[in-house]
Amino acid sequence: LAQQNPQYITLDPGFTSETAGKKEVLEFFSYACSHCAVMAPMSEELAKTLPDSFTLVNVPVQFNASMVPMQHLYYSLVALDRKDLHLKVFDAIHKEKQRLFTRDDIVDWAAKQGIDKQEFSATYDSFGVAAKVKRAAELGIQYQIHSAPSYAVAGKYVTSPGMTGTYESAITLIKELVAKEAAQ
Repeated sequence: LAQQNPQYITLDPGFTSETAGKKEVLEFFSYACSHCAVMAPMSEELAKTLPDSFTLVNVPVQFNASMVPMQHLYYSLVALDRKDLHLKVFDAIHKEKQRLFTRDDIVDWAAKQGIDKQEFSATYDSFGVAAKVKRAAELGIQYQIHSAPSYAVAGKYVTSPGMTGTYESAITLIKELVAKEAAQ
């Protein structure tokens, strides 16, 4: 059962971290979401300020089947150690108006970024990426995520800019919740 606070939801019981030895800030996002595009650079800055006991984990959401290719895109970039392209995907979609919503369009875009087309395709279609996509969908259900961007802190709290009112206030609240959990 979740307890409600106007700016965040407290999950009771909470969920355990999947990162060994660390508490997590889960960022639930979609490449198709304009609000996520604004928050992504802010989240990357937040990650740099987290205490050593915390890590930021990006979780691409799946509210419907059309979002699955973008989940594969994210986990393919991670698997190929090309997370440096994460923010470029948002720019491609939201600033350059590229339609990166199908496997073929995504593979073509990745090739234009200098990634070997066959290697990217094999990674995109791999069991490992499919397993991560499945787990991301499970996390969205587990944390009852209905909008993006949303953030889960230490498996106990869920917040979003929609709940706090602004992008900046969401980041401020996340930092406060992290500090509270880091002190325990």
